[in-house]
Amino acid sequence: MDARSIHDKVAIVTGGSRGIGRGIAERLGREGAAVIVNYVRAESEALSVVATIRAMQRPGGGSAEAVRADMGSERGAAELFDAAIARFGRVDILVNNAAVYTPGDLSDITPAGFERLFHVNVRGVALALSEAARRMSVGGRVVNISSNLSARPEKGAGRALYSATKASVDALTAAAALELGRRGITVNSVQPGPTVPGIYESVQAEIRHAAAARSPFGRIGTPADIASIVAFLSSDDSAWITGQSILATGGA
Repeated sequence: MDARSIHDKVAIVTGGSRGIGRGIAERLGREGAAVIVNYVRAESEALSVVATIRAMQRPGGGSAEAVRADMGSERGAAELFDAAIARFGRVDILVNNAAVYTPGDLSDITPAGFERLFHVNVRGVALALSEAARRMSVGGRVVNISSNLSARPEKGAGRALYSATKASVDALTAAAALELGRRGITVNSVQPGPTVPGIYESVQAEIRHAAAARSPFGRIGTPADIASIVAFLSSDDSAWITGQSILATGGA
């Protein structure tokens, strides 16, 4: 990948303070993008990501800002676009990574739990895509972070509701690719498998070991693995790929 195709682009990474989001924000920053690092509660972690990006690039540091916005709220996506355009003048790359995760069987679902997951994981993405449709630069790139549970829900016992939100993200990806493609904007999703650090680090050690054994590489994923795919999909080199959901499980 030619790093120059990301250099000086402006990126928004939702949920960019931790785990996969942090890995993506730092990778895009290393490639030369100006990055809006979104967070809700993890301010200190978001500021740490910003400091890392500012220190890693060309002399004088890279460009990054931490912006608090709740992707489960009505104004969260708009606030991020407002901040990016006010600070950097435009938005070229949007990575919809922010998500919440609550395990539970179907019998455990409550209206409040349903609303929480769908507000952040689905409505937040839909509203961000709406902002992109109206305000993103021509030829921009959108990458939605989904999950392997969207493609293989049988792997997610006790995670039916979460799997459903990620299947919705993949459906939005395909639909948005058709609409935004009229302006040269590509829209793709990445479906990570077990990744640490991330929500998978809370599972028992024996479950992580079993997941690692399912990959021919003998390990589970890292944020850097996912960030490399996102960096490619954010680059000019990916211009002929759109509407795709890419399974990223290390062959598991």
